[in-house]
Amino acid sequence: MEIKSCETNPYVELMYSEFKDWSFDKHAVENKGLWRQKVFHCNDESPVDLEIGTGNGTHFAQLTKKFPERYFIGLELKYKTLVQSIRRSLREGCRNGRMARMRAEKICDLFESKEINNVYIHFPDPWPKKRHHKNRLIQTQFLKDLYSVMREGSFVEFKTDDYPYFLWAIDFFRKSSFTISFYTEDLHNSYRKDKNFVTHFESLFLQKEQPIFCCVLKK
Repeated sequence: MEIKSCETNPYVELMYSEFKDWSFDKHAVENKGLWRQKVFHCNDESPVDLEIGTGNGTHFAQLTKKFPERYFIGLELKYKTLVQSIRRSLREGCRNGRMARMRAEKICDLFESKEINNVYIHFPDPWPKKRHHKNRLIQTQFLKDLYSVMREGSFVEFKTDDYPYFLWAIDFFRKSSFTISFYTEDLHNSYRKDKNFVTHFESLFLQKEQPIFCCVLKK
């Protein structure tokens, strides 16, 4: 594949060279239904989790390190943060993570029905202006698609610092097929505080004493 933008973005070249075995671009769709067999070389019962929007990869690396028996796929659009995510995981000595440069809205192009387990959605773009709300990730169709590709007994962990978006999301969650098993408007003063991994992005809000809104959905 010809790389046209590597002169201005060296992370593009890194994705197709040093990290080519750990990341996928548009050809990620070729793994649909085959992530366990073709990519992770594990059995069909092995858990494969998904993080949507890995940012600089601190949480993604934490997941791959803390749960070596599980496999993880991270979705990220920016080349730099995609490379940072897989690089952090590899530096921890982990080999159970892969990254895909794909939009989360195309999740049904990426996974077969009931192919993945737990899903993490942390601090998605809130698109605060009303005319941009159509761009928000949490929508009716996305939740239907997400539900369809997840296995029974799995969960979705959703966190945001944006209260209006949290209320928006909760409304969609309640109308979806998921069950809300946990809800808080102040995660760091809840009983789940000790179970929570503070991402780099999250730490910036905590320094400003900004509450973190969180809910967990069960299938």
